[in-house]
Amino acid sequence: MDVSTSRVASLGEYLREQRNAAELSLRQLAEQAGVSNPYLSQVERGLRKPSAEVLNKIATALQISSEHLYIRAGLLDEESSPMPQVMAAVQADPALTARQRQSLLDIYAAFVAQNVGEPIVVDVHPGATNGAEPSAVPAGHASEKE
Repeated sequence: MDVSTSRVASLGEYLREQRNAAELSLRQLAEQAGVSNPYLSQVERGLRKPSAEVLNKIATALQISSEHLYIRAGLLDEESSPMPQVMAAVQADPALTARQRQSLLDIYAAFVAQNVGEPIVVDVHPGATNGAEPSAVPAGHASEKE
């Protein structure tokens, strides 16, 4: 199995874990993502490599980072990702619900804002702002630490 095939298989396993963590059936996720049930099944089994557009739809339905799915699918290089590793780890954890992910990221953002001296906005809803992925963004100009 080459690296490309390996990534597709691990992507499918990861999607299955996320779907199970979200307590969605294959049919429910397919409906929410706007893809066919057989196609999604093939993606989960590593038989199909979905496009970035399909990955974004699946991420939106699962309320996870599409950027993380792009990395897992080999469409995006992890080093070029602007998302801090902490945020990526929280988004990738299949043991957390969407609500728990949001809570952890909100707390993280509050701590970063306190330490940096400027508020940040954490957007964890894929595609929420012109296709932008979850990221920590300064809400204003940097201010000096107290």
